[in-house]
Amino acid sequence: MLRIVNLDQAQSFVKRKAVRLAEAEQTVQPILDAVEERGDEAVLEYARKFDGFSGHDLKVSTADARVSDHFISALETAAKNIREYAELQLPKENWVTFPDGRRLGHIVRPLESMGAYIPAGRYPLPSTLLMTVIPAQVAGVRTICITSPHPSPEILAAARFLGISTVFRVGGAHGVAALAFGTATVPKVDRIVGPGNIYVAAAKKLLAGEVGIDFIAGPTEIVIIADDAYPRYLAADMLAQAEHDVEASSILLTTSRKLAEQVVLEVERQLKTLVTAPVACEAIRNNSAVILCPSIDAAVEASNRLAPEHLVIYDESLLPKIQHAGSIFGNRLSS
Repeated sequence: MLRIVNLDQAQSFVKRKAVRLAEAEQTVQPILDAVEERGDEAVLEYARKFDGFSGHDLKVSTADARVSDHFISALETAAKNIREYAELQLPKENWVTFPDGRRLGHIVRPLESMGAYIPAGRYPLPSTLLMTVIPAQVAGVRTICITSPHPSPEILAAARFLGISTVFRVGGAHGVAALAFGTATVPKVDRIVGPGNIYVAAAKKLLAGEVGIDFIAGPTEIVIIADDAYPRYLAADMLAQAEHDVEASSILLTTSRKLAEQVVLEVERQLKTLVTAPVACEAIRNNSAVILCPSIDAAVEASNRLAPEHLVIYDESLLPKIQHAGSIFGNRLSS
């Protein structure tokens, strides 16, 4: 099911994202236009059509969300770690006085408002809520709101834990458009952050300029560069992304045919144990591969062209050569 292809036969994987995004843009544009023109009426219409929404009020209360003590403990640990890193990244005001008397510097001010898009189509992702909201809080953003197509108790509890009460049950391109244009119910924000499916990515791309965005993510993806590693770890990393979405992509770049063949067998074995196998199988079959490269340098070059959301490198000496990647994981246990 998982293909092994030579690098010179793998151009479709480089082009795939751009092609799918262009197709999604054609679907999304009428939705954006409708929300801009008709506001809440259009948002409710699409929420009922795409999100299974049956109510009349898009705003959701966080007060009644019930989760386990273990989950709250996990929130506390994760939030502490994320906040520490966000504080480390926080830009500082800086001034320099030159010998001729010039005093130059820069001042960084937080945005007034932001909207966090939290996916919850197949699985709730409270971790995404923490990783998008906490940096905004550290920066000092005053107005933070959340949209999610199916805000689970875990998502609502995470919002409550962070003191966020403005949560809307709306997803997809219509949810992004509501944040970008503003409606009678959903406030217009300065920036929209957070991942989503291909239609969410297309909406953010088309609305960039109308509203600030973080980046165009689209369906999750992982690229792994390895020529000497445990096949079961590689297979697990690939499946961890594949189970997110039928559009997800998992790519292993390697110089070793032996390793490639071992990973293919291991993916097949682990798929039999996954409750998410129906989704993962489709992603592995349609969007994933082991790509045989003539050298590690060629693998790095291919990775830079793919510009993956997640990149795993088993040899940290490759890090200076990496130019284009979202998150980089440096060993077999870090991802």
